[in-house]
Amino acid sequence: MDASLSSQSVPGFFITFEGGEGSGKTTQIERLAGWLREEGRDVVTTREPGGSPGADALRYVILSGAAEAFGEEVEAILFAAARADHVAQLIRPALKAGRIVISDRFHDSTRVYQGLGSDMDTELLDCLERAALSGVYPDLTIVLDLPAADGLRRAAARRGKALPDRFEKEDVAVHESRRRGFLGIAEMESDRCVVVDARQPVNAVADEIARIVEDRLSAHRLERVGHSLGAAVQGAGGA
Repeated sequence: MDASLSSQSVPGFFITFEGGEGSGKTTQIERLAGWLREEGRDVVTTREPGGSPGADALRYVILSGAAEAFGEEVEAILFAAARADHVAQLIRPALKAGRIVISDRFHDSTRVYQGLGSDMDTELLDCLERAALSGVYPDLTIVLDLPAADGLRRAAARRGKALPDRFEKEDVAVHESRRRGFLGIAEMESDRCVVVDARQPVNAVADEIARIVEDRLSAHRLERVGHSLGAAVQGAGGA
């Protein structure tokens, strides 16, 4: 297993977007990726479940609800299998190549959707997470926060006449519990996570996210410079 891909060990930068249904992740990822590309950045956008051939093959099984009858543990294992392929085939290579990777959902969604309010063994979830990520953790997570009822209305409008997927169909109280779950993760891991109020106008949300990302990328560059200087000094001292 490779060592953890920290901000000092790879040139790339990994951003994830989390939040409830209808919180605007897809729109804001498109806005952010467009801005970064205008700034001359090499950007890869992706999503979960999916993002690689193997993970895309599992996406339909998961979101259609076909695996629901087999229980929460089987669903969690399928998510982990999809994520492991996604990391190995797309995310890790892109980060090592120095690209910015932006993913619509990642491991926090599994923590919230499969971990909260269920009888799942937390030790099993932790083991699946470690195995699937293989040391690849986000540098920055944007949590788009929106009351669940508002998000479900947005999701329904976006969906039109199509049927809700495996998770959209659940009760508003379940979605509100998940909202609190994302906020809880953001509070516990505040170095990585930043909460953005998704009730704001789309442009205001995009501007706030751009400022956050610009600050984090600047800090990332400084960390890498410091790491390189430290390595050079250490090497000279051993010469």
